Amino acid sequence: MDKEKKEGRYQRLYTQIEQLLQKSPDQTAAMATIAAVLYHKMEYFFWCGFYRVDGQRLIVGPYQGPAACQVLEGRGVCLAAVEQKQTLVVPDVHQFPGHIACDSRSQSEIVVPVRDANGRITAVLDVDSKELNSFDETDAASLEQITALLSRF
Repeated sequence: MDKEKKEGRYQRLYTQIEQLLQKSPDQTAAMATIAAVLYHKMEYFFWCGFYRVDGQRLIVGPYQGPAACQVLEGRGVCLAAVEQKQTLVVPDVHQFPGHIACDSRSQSEIVVPVRDANGRITAVLDVDSKELNSFDETDAASLEQITALLSRF
């Protein structure tokens, strides 16, 4: 998808998600809504969901796609994003040291930290693709904007 088309789609998705979240009673419901909308509207999203911070590990939250790893500990892209406190774009997961392969079909990945109102990371949005090099700066900026909607919970 070219940059202009991708930016336009993300703008429309942001507006849709923002409206839907006005009715969400809590963060879990909001995460479920975000995962569902993104998964069904972005054709290159093979798996889309959240992992919640639980001490030194991450526990799977709402997601769309094949069955997920239930707990992530010690390594992986999701934990690296929490430790580095930033979005990580991984063009080829097989080149990422310590990558956790929950599904062998995953080829590239983006992980976006979710912050609360105080800036503390409480979860991550994790998106996988079956294609290499699926994610770029447009995905990063747009998904950061979408996950910022969760800071009110």
